[in-house]
Amino acid sequence: MTIRITWKRVVLALLAIFAAGMAFAWSGLFQIAASSGHWKVTEWFLHWVMRNSVKTYSAFQTPERVRDDSGLVSAAGHFKQACASCHGAPGVRPNPVMQKAMPPAPSLSVNAKQWTDRQIFWILEHGVKYSGMPAWGAEGRPDEIRRMVAFVRRLPTMTPAQYRALTEVRRVTPVAALRPGLIESCAGCHGTNGLGRGPDVPVLAGQKAAYLEGALRRYAAGHRASAVMQVAAAALTPAEMRALAGHYAAMPGLRDVALPATHPLLIAGRRDDQLPACSSCHAPGKSYPLIAGQKATYVADRLTNWRGDEKIVDARKPHATMPVIARRIPEEQIDPLAKALASAR
Repeated sequence: MTIRITWKRVVLALLAIFAAGMAFAWSGLFQIAASSGHWKVTEWFLHWVMRNSVKTYSAFQTPERVRDDSGLVSAAGHFKQACASCHGAPGVRPNPVMQKAMPPAPSLSVNAKQWTDRQIFWILEHGVKYSGMPAWGAEGRPDEIRRMVAFVRRLPTMTPAQYRALTEVRRVTPVAALRPGLIESCAGCHGTNGLGRGPDVPVLAGQKAAYLEGALRRYAAGHRASAVMQVAAAALTPAEMRALAGHYAAMPGLRDVALPATHPLLIAGRRDDQLPACSSCHAPGKSYPLIAGQKATYVADRLTNWRGDEKIVDARKPHATMPVIARRIPEEQIDPLAKALASAR
């Protein structure tokens, strides 16, 4: 018997298959329990699709520079707070509850070898659907992602001692107003003296208490972009924010002094470029943060990040005060300006 294949029969067959699939889904018989796992073929197919997608999109959705090895301390601190419970860390096992997810988070000490820096950057920035891997916690912070790429790349060869050296400090003086372990957590990045343990970590010592408290509140509310600090601040109570701000403000460090004339932008600005002098806001008696004596590497990094990707037109970039000002500073003047600020004490 010969069966003629016609368009009508093809359409009816497809509709029948669709109806059967919908009936199966409606029945509730499809097993979605994480405890049941995936069939091997399903697991292979999902990973195959994911890898191909990452390879494709990372090729044209990542910036030219995707790795920064200068800020391992802040990246390690964020990894400890936000990532280690799922992925584990050198000498630290992942949370057994999180390992019951489907799929369970991989050990990056092994998995990181399978990806390029560009692919790791894309995964960190965008996350992966249906895997529990979230997108980066703050938009517009490729600098943080670059540092995390460098940290993840080191995990396969990192020892437990090296990990502890990046994330822990010893002999931290307790602060009476803070719960146990909190000041130690902060000191992991900011140091026991508030001067910061890495070139990308700002000096907090001596900074205005009101500014520090306000910054913590904005981080916690998601109004100030930093995945690293948003995670840290979200767990703080208002009283703890106030106590931490007062603690760091009382330390010797930054001083409320007039900016020197060691760089023309500090006190004169550039009127033709609508670029005000730094001292027009950052001057004694004003409410803006202290910047005299701040780390040159931190200042240069923030100004560069505020400038944004040169391939994106200004109209699509943030129009807050500092991003606008940073874009008006000639690129070749960023490092000299940052060094001039660092030397102002």
